[in-house]
Order: sequence, then C-alpha cells, then structure tokens
Amino acid sequence: MGLFLLDYGAGNVQSLANTLKRLGCDFRWIAAPEDFDEATSLIFPGVGAFQTAVEGLTARGFLEPLRAYIASGRPYFGICIGMQVLFQSSAEGSIAGLGIIPSAIDSFDNADKSVPHMGWNSVEFLDPDHQSNEGIYENTHYYFVHSYRASYDPEHNPDAAQWVHTVTQYGQEVFVATVRKGNVFGCQFHPEKSGEAGLKLLEAWLRKPESERAHAPPTLRITRPPRPKDGFTKRIVACMDVRANDVEDLVVTKGDQYDVREKSSTALTVSAAGAVRNLGKPVALAARYFAEGADELALLNITAFRHSPLHDQPMLAVVRAAATMVFVPLTIGGGIRDTVDPDGTPRSALEVAGAYFRAGADKVSIGSEAVHAVERMRANGGRAEGTSAIETIAHAYGRQAVVVSIDPKRVYVSAEYDGPRRGELVYGREGGVEAERGKAWWYQCTVSGGREARDLSAVELAQGVETLGAGEILLNSIDRDGTGLGFDLDLILLVRQSVRIPVVASSGAGNAEHFVEVFKCTGVEAALAAGIFHRKEVAIQEVKTALMEAGVNVRST
Repeated sequence: MGLFLLDYGAGNVQSLANTLKRLGCDFRWIAAPEDFDEATSLIFPGVGAFQTAVEGLTARGFLEPLRAYIASGRPYFGICIGMQVLFQSSAEGSIAGLGIIPSAIDSFDNADKSVPHMGWNSVEFLDPDHQSNEGIYENTHYYFVHSYRASYDPEHNPDAAQWVHTVTQYGQEVFVATVRKGNVFGCQFHPEKSGEAGLKLLEAWLRKPESERAHAPPTLRITRPPRPKDGFTKRIVACMDVRANDVEDLVVTKGDQYDVREKSSTALTVSAAGAVRNLGKPVALAARYFAEGADELALLNITAFRHSPLHDQPMLAVVRAAATMVFVPLTIGGGIRDTVDPDGTPRSALEVAGAYFRAGADKVSIGSEAVHAVERMRANGGRAEGTSAIETIAHAYGRQAVVVSIDPKRVYVSAEYDGPRRGELVYGREGGVEAERGKAWWYQCTVSGGREARDLSAVELAQGVETLGAGEILLNSIDRDGTGLGFDLDLILLVRQSVRIPVVASSGAGNAEHFVEVFKCTGVEAALAAGIFHRKEVAIQEVKTALMEAGVNVRST
C-alpha cells in the first residue's frame, strides 16, 4: 500500500521520480494491472501525445484499472497528459479519453502566438477565497509545454467548469491550468520542471493526509469572472556543449565559430592544434545554472560517440546525474538519428530519443538529420515520408519534445543578386557592424557541425521542419558564434517571421543588453548563451534584471 507512479510507456517520467526522491518520498511503480489495487495514492505524469498515451495504457492493460482506481475515491494527481486523459477526447488523435471531465481537449489557435505553448506562465484562481490552493500561488510561474489545451467556458459547459481550479492566459486564449474535484487533482503544467515553485506544489500535496487529498470541493458554479493576464515569460537558456577531451573525459567546451581547441598549448601529449577547451564538468555546471535561475538547460553532445548513441554510457550517465539535480527543462542533443550498432543491430532515432527521455531529458535536439529529412521532402515534391526522426519522435512524444538545431552561415552576394533566394536577402545597415555595411547575403544551412554547406536556406529548413512536426527551433549563427557582437537579429527575425513554432535565439551574446535587444527586436520566445555564462562574464541574474528593467516579462528567481 502507498504512493504509486504510473508510466504509460512514453515521455519523461524519470523527472518526477527524481523530484519525489528529492522530497524524500517513497513510491513504487505501477508494473501490472493488479498494482492499482495496492495504491492508496497515484500520480500519473506524462509528456507526449494524447492518442499515444491512451494506446499505451490500453496495451498494458492499465486503462480500465485506472478508471476504476479514480472511481474508487482514492487520491489521484495527473500531470500534463495525466490531466488531459481525464477528458472525453482530444484533437490530438481520434481515441477517447476516460471521460471523467465532460469536455474535450482542443488545439491552440496560433494566429497570435507560437504553438506549442512552451515556457513559464502564471496561473489565476477562480475561487475568490483561494481556499485549499494545493500549494499553487498566483504571480508565480510554472513550466508549460503543450500544443493542446482545455478551454475554460463556464457559460456553455458549466459541468466541466466545476472541475476548473485555475486558468492561464497565453496570447488571447484562456485555458485550464489545474483541475480539482473530490479525489482528483491535475495540472497542465509540469511541477517537476517548475523549479522551487513546483517542488512546493508537490510537497504540499504529498504532505496532506490521504483523506484530505481525496475530498477537494468542486469550484463554485458562480465565481467572479476570470481576469487573467498573459503571464507568459521569455526564457533564458544556458547551453553546455559536451565532448570528450584528449583523455576521454567529458567536459563542457566552447569555441569560436565551432573551433573548440585552444589556440596554443605547451602540453607534449596534445596536438599542435591545442587541447580541447575545458570550461567545467557538465553535471556541476548544470547544477550551478539551475541554482542561478536558468529557465532551461541544454546539453549538446558534440563529440563522436564511442560506439553508438545507445551505448554512449558516459553521456547517458551525465543526463541521469543532471536530471537528479536540476528541476527545470533539460534538452539533449547529439546523435538523435537512425544508427547501426557495431554488431550490426539497427537503432531507430525514436529508440535513441526514448533512451534519453528515460534518462531524464525533456526534449531532444536534432541537427544534421533534420536537414537531410527536409532535403528528402523537397525532392519528393513536398511530401513527407513519415519515417524521419522528427516525425517518428513527434508522433510518439508530441511535437513539443522535438527541437531542431539550425546552423546557418552567410553567403555574400552582390546587391543585384537575382537568384532563388532573392526574397531572403539581408542588407548590411549603415548603423550596424562596420564589416557588414554595404553588403548583401542570404543564410545557407550546414551539417556536421558547420563543416559542410547544403543547398538549403535557413528559412527553407525552418519551414520544412515545422511541416515535419518539430516543436521548436534552436537558431544558431556560425558567423556570430563566439564574437560577442550580439545576436544576428536579421537572421532571427527572418526565421521568426517564417514559422509559427517557438524560436530560441543563439550565438553572439556578449552582454545583458544583447538579450534585451533580441527580445525587443524579434519577439523570439527564448535566448541562449554558453561561453559568457561558463566564464562568468555575464550572470544569468544580471540578464534577467536588465530584461525586467526594460519591461520584458521574465521569471523571477
């Protein structure tokens, strides 16, 4: 008897397990249908697609025991998919949910915002007295990552409105953030990825006697009209490029235009090119950035794998260790593609991604493989093949789990250029960087860490990966990387205006004002830096203070 966690077979459930361990809470996993009979409290965490989740529950024989468990009146806490499965259906598939809440999950309207809804947002209570708030607080930000939501519509669906505990606004849409009634509590956001605020929420629920968890009152039918505000914040992402050094230790490194070796070295065992630049150990740096208030972390494996992604145990160990110490989203990149083991065993990109999710990653980043997938799609008349890494992972885990990293570089042309990318030309401004004035260029995609150029523009790639199902773009700049000149605003604006999915600006930040500039000028959802954080040239809190003073909404820490 006691607390059990439910894993339907997809998504990162390890993050919640790590959080419960951090809180000193014992639990067991639901391993068989009969385990539901032993559970006196149940948490169902989930990252992924609605249909995949229900199919996973059904295949394991869990769906009907779950329905019976909730009907028994024992405490239930659903997170993301664990909340959505309570509804009748979802536009994310054609399969029915549990039908406990008489309403449907619908897709976001992306007319005024990027979708997925990915980032930190505030919530508002419907109960004017905030009674039994479950450890949730207004004016506090929680981490959301989803493309589908339950709308709040008390006028047309008062029965469903009785379940609604808090709401959130994203753009002009107001949707359900948490539900609460009787023995059921659920949240659309991820408390296990919401830093200290999320830890407090989970601790508040766990601290209650089980009898109290099972008797939450419904929300009053007549409540004050919600007065939500768009509390969506801009994200600051700390990125760590991880690779093996010359003695096969994994270190965080950084270079200029992707050259990560020191310019000179006196070590006799190191080649004339210099040793791999060592800026720290990845797990220690991840813990530091979490403590300093980073909204998200990225660990990008830029070294060659020892055998294959699934056998690269040192990198998987880094992910597992980092996931036990940080409670904000963690993106993992490097090697997320179809591979073959040394013994000839084929490994799909979906299998590789699944290994990283089970180790504690929340999103995976795909680079060169995304370029090749878009090239194949364009060669096929714009028809997707359905087997690319982007498509298979997005289908299983939801598009919010797939990030595509784009590495473009400038191709300079004459101002009279009339080639196929004439509509994407950028012209150097008189008041801009001196070396760029009077020049014209377009942005060409590269693969293999920027070493090989492809006949594909950054805009073409961005639009292509959006079509294939990517949920976010990490936009680098080979020309600006390591320069400290600031983000390439022309590149970022060009891509930002060509897609409807979130964009993370990367490469070139040298001071806090560069972050203010990129958010103010381009409207991107997030901005990333590496070297200036590693070397402590700029502090994350310094960046956030500058943004707040400039009127940019960020999560306070």
